[in-house]
Amino acid sequence: MVDAGKRPPSGTAVALLAGVSQKTVSRVFNNEPSVTEETRTRVLAAAQQLGYRPNGAARALLTGRHDRIGVVSLSTAHYGPSSLLVALERAARRANYSLIVANSFDDDASGIKAAVDNLLVQGVDAIILSEPIDDGEAPITVDVPVLTLGGAPSVQAPTVLSMPAAEGGAAATEVTRHLLALGHRTVHHIAGPQRWWAARERQRSWHEALTATNAAVPQALTGDWTPRSGYELGRELARDPDVTAIFAANDDMAIGAIHALHEAGRQVPGDVSVAGFDDIPLAAHVTPPLTTVSTDNAELAENGLHYLTAFLADPDHVPAAPQTHQHRIIVRNSTGPPPT
Repeated sequence: MVDAGKRPPSGTAVALLAGVSQKTVSRVFNNEPSVTEETRTRVLAAAQQLGYRPNGAARALLTGRHDRIGVVSLSTAHYGPSSLLVALERAARRANYSLIVANSFDDDASGIKAAVDNLLVQGVDAIILSEPIDDGEAPITVDVPVLTLGGAPSVQAPTVLSMPAAEGGAAATEVTRHLLALGHRTVHHIAGPQRWWAARERQRSWHEALTATNAAVPQALTGDWTPRSGYELGRELARDPDVTAIFAANDDMAIGAIHALHEAGRQVPGDVSVAGFDDIPLAAHVTPPLTTVSTDNAELAENGLHYLTAFLADPDHVPAAPQTHQHRIIVRNSTGPPPT
């Protein structure tokens, strides 16, 4: 650590301590690919020992790069978007990039465009769109590379990289089939708000899974992702004795529905099976523990950042796209056979 009042250490001092040239130090902090991993590790260790911090403004003037990535994210406390944002921050730090977040807002029709403009003014090397809702806007024009995670608006940019996220299509199908395989004649659905890409995809896949097996397709009920909306819709479903299985588009609504079913005297899973989506930390600890879908946002963020930074390091060659992000069905005690 540098003592107060002393001049900060220079790149020359890092080069001397690491036993490399000053140019090599610059290459390391510019994330250039022509440096061996052993040399990169030695330079970074020397920089940490000396408390060296590169002058970002000067480097940007010389190289045209900022080592900053902008992220457009919806301002929300919902588990999916917020956990992905935390995972992106960690992955960016490991890749030696800083992250700047610009929030859009659910009630702002020009939220995504305004957020992108805000990031471009601050200076970023690329932009990640992890925006989970459809604003119905015209194509967004961006003059830096863009990485989209899951559903995203139409973008016009020098390069657009796409990373499929586990929005829920295949997972929603699998959950619905799991409930049908237990013997339920059909599965009722508590959907999320339809402006959300994930809610649309989960509802569509639930519907297709039922029609593929010739099961009856009940009317989907739409909530707002909150436990309260799950509770209110769960009360409605609890009044129908033919309801034996419910798939909610997220865990919060599933937990609200379980509360309503218990309050109405209907046992879970004895009378009604309930499944959710997201595998929030609370899902394993409610009564009964919730069957749900686990999507590894840390893996999605790591793969997405690697995909983007590999392109930034060598813009003449677009790297191969990562494999489709995987999900896991976590079967717990909230699902079982229908009552006899």
